[in-house]
Amino acid sequence: MLPSGLAEAVEDEEDLARFLTSSRFLVWSSESQELIVKPAAFIPNPKDGQTSVFRHGSHPSESLWRIGNEHVAGSRTLHGVAIVKAKHVRSVSLDIVAHEPPPRHANIVGWPSSQSDPEMAKAEQKKRAALVARQAEVVRR
Repeated sequence: MLPSGLAEAVEDEEDLARFLTSSRFLVWSSESQELIVKPAAFIPNPKDGQTSVFRHGSHPSESLWRIGNEHVAGSRTLHGVAIVKAKHVRSVSLDIVAHEPPPRHANIVGWPSSQSDPEMAKAEQKKRAALVARQAEVVRR
């Protein structure tokens, strides 16, 4: 059991929240008449090769926004949250590992990387990020 009270293992049906601190991660789809998240929102941090998420769904919304404001935003604006099920992340050969503190925090891991062919690794990261983003629901205040 983690300090937050959550289990160490992230279950497939758990919701993961990726806080969007840049408006460039969102685009209006004229086809579906809704905001969609761009794949770039899920690309791993180049420093550690991981994507930071929180184990939280869209409800209760007060709790979701409190996490974002306390642990992510800092001086930045939260433009929204991309909510995706852990099973969709795993379906593209990635994994999620709990990484507290802060409470409820986890990382998407297993992103392709290659010293010998970094361009190929980046292309594969973009492909997987696009597949994850396609499954994400955008939540705004």
